Amino acid sequence: MQAYSKLTALAALFGLFNSSLAAYTLQDDYSGSKFFGMFDFFTDEDPTHGYVDYVAQSAAQSAGLINTNNNQIYMGVDSTNVASGRGRQSVRVTSKAKYNHALIVLDLEHMPGSTCGVWPAFWTVGPNWPTSGEIDIIEGVNTQSSNAVTLHTGPGCSIDSGTSPAGSGSSDAAAIFSGSVTTPNCDVAATGQSTNAGCSIGTSDSFNYGDGLNANKGGVYATEWDSDVIRTWFFPRDRIPSDIGSSPDPSGWGTPLAAFQSTSCDIDSIFKDQQIVFDTTFCGDWAGQVWSTDATCSKKAATCDDYVQNNPEAFTNAFWTINSLKVYTGAASNNGTAPSASRPGASAVPTASRPPVGTGSGVPTVIPSGKPSDSAVPSGKQSSVPPFVPSVYSSEAGPKETFTTSPSTATQAAPDGGRSWGGHTRTWGRQGSRGDRRRGGRSVAEETPAPVSLPRPMVRSVDMQEDVAVDMVRRHMKEHKRHDHGRFM
Repeated sequence: MQAYSKLTALAALFGLFNSSLAAYTLQDDYSGSKFFGMFDFFTDEDPTHGYVDYVAQSAAQSAGLINTNNNQIYMGVDSTNVASGRGRQSVRVTSKAKYNHALIVLDLEHMPGSTCGVWPAFWTVGPNWPTSGEIDIIEGVNTQSSNAVTLHTGPGCSIDSGTSPAGSGSSDAAAIFSGSVTTPNCDVAATGQSTNAGCSIGTSDSFNYGDGLNANKGGVYATEWDSDVIRTWFFPRDRIPSDIGSSPDPSGWGTPLAAFQSTSCDIDSIFKDQQIVFDTTFCGDWAGQVWSTDATCSKKAATCDDYVQNNPEAFTNAFWTINSLKVYTGAASNNGTAPSASRPGASAVPTASRPPVGTGSGVPTVIPSGKPSDSAVPSGKQSSVPPFVPSVYSSEAGPKETFTTSPSTATQAAPDGGRSWGGHTRTWGRQGSRGDRRRGGRSVAEETPAPVSLPRPMVRSVDMQEDVAVDMVRRHMKEHKRHDHGRFM
């Protein structure tokens, strides 16, 4: 038991050291008056066949659908007129910047409420849907009461069957998210799932979506995306971490709502050049398709389109109020800020796809089939995931092995004990770790003092063996601090 506690302490020391190398810096601040200038307005037909007329920025301003007041961003829909033509007027915006790895932090005071006919979404998408991936951070329809985070990809990406929701009786290492898996395969054409369902993690929390979120004055959604994991946290207004608006450090945020690990999805080969999207559509391939099975909405009109067209006053609550949107990047990020195509709406943006839903999620359980229209321009969601810990010795080596920090190859213990994360070994030392996180053009390995090789200790017990390892880690970390390497906590 004592040896186990020292092993845990050793891992914790390395975890703190590792996180200190990955400090996030602010790359793009979309807050206040800058917001609309950093987005393009999509004006094409809705790829998900919604009863909606997406309008340009000038038309949206004239109709009072967008504004900035006291640094809050407002995006709403027409709640005055009977709709005609393509449908009810609304806005859909796509960021000009594209990202490859990021921490996206949205402080949201209000979102479109849990209203019949409404389909709001906050999401990211790559240029070649679905092969460049889609991350649905917030999405729902009709009277839905809670959120689900969903990924949409081509073949080769799923939620690892070895991971489980926290509190499900699994081991601590496997309990890496608090939500519940509703569909495991991210492939939009996966066998055994509704077309375009993707892989989804739902929740029964009524404060993270729609009317519940609005009644609590909103909160903060934070999505971290790197080579190892895509994970999303939601913090209600009264439980927002103090560091989130200035120097965000996800390692101290606790269990995320959802996490998708690279052990079962090659994140870097799929998720590329992601653009941020906000939209509010109506009916269409999801909200419209489940209309007849919604006990509340189906009583209001024969079809979703009829209701949305003739009841403008029902949509006074269908708006977004954004306090801030910030995108942070770490040392390993490789982000560009290439603008979208000059024609409004021409950037690679299908709309957010329908998340699948499980029992108790508050999301309609009937998921229609069908993809975004091929004719539309593709447009372009677990306690924390255990970080890779470059151990200085193998726990399987036994007391007779020599302990060294010289370059070598090690296998990180997996929750099932024995396999490495992702079924392969990782290297550290002069070769670096975690793919050589870059800082100022140099890798972590290049800035690190030469590793120190220790002689074989006089080992009489496993406890003494641990003492040697802990002392060595402390000494090595002091060397890093002395060289002013990163942020040390």
